[in-house]
Amino acid sequence: MIYTVTLNPSIDYIVRLEKFTSGITNRTTSEEYYYGGKGINVSCVLAELDLDSTAYGFVAGFTGDAIEKGIRNDRIITDFIKLKHGISRINIKIKAGDETEINCQGPHITEQELERLLQKIDRISNGDTLVIAGSVPNTMPDDIYETMLERIKLKKVRIVVDATKKLLVNSLKYKPFLIKPNRQAARALC
Repeated sequence: MIYTVTLNPSIDYIVRLEKFTSGITNRTTSEEYYYGGKGINVSCVLAELDLDSTAYGFVAGFTGDAIEKGIRNDRIITDFIKLKHGISRINIKIKAGDETEINCQGPHITEQELERLLQKIDRISNGDTLVIAGSVPNTMPDDIYETMLERIKLKKVRIVVDATKKLLVNSLKYKPFLIKPNRQAARALC
């Protein structure tokens, strides 16, 4: 089984305008939305390739319900931790010539809720693939990738990491099968 982890999923709300002017009411020419987060994106691409995956992560509130319902299909098993408080992020992408992004923080994740995710990671078996991707909420420890990888280090699990900076660098000691740094993250490795 392929497992994807998205610690801070989102709904990406994209608005297109001919021109954006700060300080006034702007009217869009179109809007669209996508369920996002790098791990969720991986699960969606795998589903398009007729491959099954289980999506782990955290969801909260009405936006979390929408994310879970929106990505669930015959190829994606959603196994998120449902948080008691807050809402999953809504990120706003303004496309009017230049692109402006407003990425929100997301809900607070307690130690108990994090432990529930780690217990799911513990159940990953030899021969499985674990894809850890994306940003870490500011309420989580910055070594969470290492914590997850430490828990499976004695198993024969194929590890894929899509992260930046310290998250990526500190994951390398677990010898991932594949890393997917962006250009900026790759430069930071040199």
